Amino acid sequence: MALLDDRAERGALGHLRIADFSRVLAGPLATMVLGDLGADVIKVEQPGVGDDTRTWGPPWWDDGDGATSTYYLTLNRNKRSIALDLRMPDDLAVARRIAIGADVVVDNFRSGTMARFGLDRDSLATEHPGVITCSVTGFGSTGAGGDLAGYDFLVQAMSGLMHVTGEVDGGPSKVGSAVVDKLTGLYATIGILAAVEERRETGLGQHVEVSLMQSALAGLLNVGSAHVAVDADPGRHGNRHPSIVPYEPYRAADGMVAVAAASPVLWERFADVLGRPDWCDDPRFAVNESRLANVDALAAEIEEVLAGGTVDEWVGRLQAAGIPAGPINDVRSAFATAEALGLDPIDVLGNGEGAFRSVRSPIGLSATPTSVRRPPPRNDEHGDEIRDDLGV
Repeated sequence: MALLDDRAERGALGHLRIADFSRVLAGPLATMVLGDLGADVIKVEQPGVGDDTRTWGPPWWDDGDGATSTYYLTLNRNKRSIALDLRMPDDLAVARRIAIGADVVVDNFRSGTMARFGLDRDSLATEHPGVITCSVTGFGSTGAGGDLAGYDFLVQAMSGLMHVTGEVDGGPSKVGSAVVDKLTGLYATIGILAAVEERRETGLGQHVEVSLMQSALAGLLNVGSAHVAVDADPGRHGNRHPSIVPYEPYRAADGMVAVAAASPVLWERFADVLGRPDWCDDPRFAVNESRLANVDALAAEIEEVLAGGTVDEWVGRLQAAGIPAGPINDVRSAFATAEALGLDPIDVLGNGEGAFRSVRSPIGLSATPTSVRRPPPRNDEHGDEIRDDLGV
């Protein structure tokens, strides 16, 4: 039992130290995921200013000692902060000590910045050949994109993601959250963990690089594959799926019901629950290909039936039949739904008004669960502590 308790307290990555020179979203997300899994993350920030997202508000959260942007809170729990000006020799020396003592060094500066400060993989490996470095870039580091700054919105536009998002007859639209940064951060985490595993065999580190643009293209999934495989250039489909029907929201008496009947069996069940088994014999709707060709006619008939009941009524009936269906929630309702389903989506650290609340990590591990051990730090909150650790 003691061994199991020790594993849980240490976390899956409790043996790793991460030097985090990144800021904004993708890099901090990657290092926070590693921190949630137990790693000791040292966040190196600019004196006075800190991470850009510290000022990205409203909304703000006040723990009684001052207001912090909720954007910053999203990405920086389980970290210790030290403020260092890399242009100052003494501070740069401390930064190098931190990097040399780390298992992984993460940055998202423009190409060449870490090398200029002697913090790149080649420079660090002379003293620490096992160090793993990870650079998150906007558009890569070796080509013409190496000097370009990358932000989620910009890359959503340039990657084609905005082109395929939005109403059919409307303009292009960005996704409602920073999905490209999110993908990039998760790809960076996967790359780092792969390098850590490979180091177990060789004792040597390596450099990991992940770009927002490449992550966005990979994140296009079937839309990108349609171009690569058959030179298609998909457009917008609104809330409809380009290859599956029924797979969209339909209007009921008091709102919209999202339905994802993505197989022949689910289609037959759906038609049966709606009291229209005849659809399965109708040549317009019998198979998915014909439903795609007659999607507007089918939608009209589905909504004619759904008008006879409320969203809650139809969702209950459809889910009882094993058909993927649900309401279109706002964010508050989404968390309430998750709680009702037993997902426990919120982590709380501390008590009372100053307690830190954050979205729980979706990673479930039976023996080494994720944990929130530290709230997001104030800029340089742990500067003295980290210097003591280093013997500076």
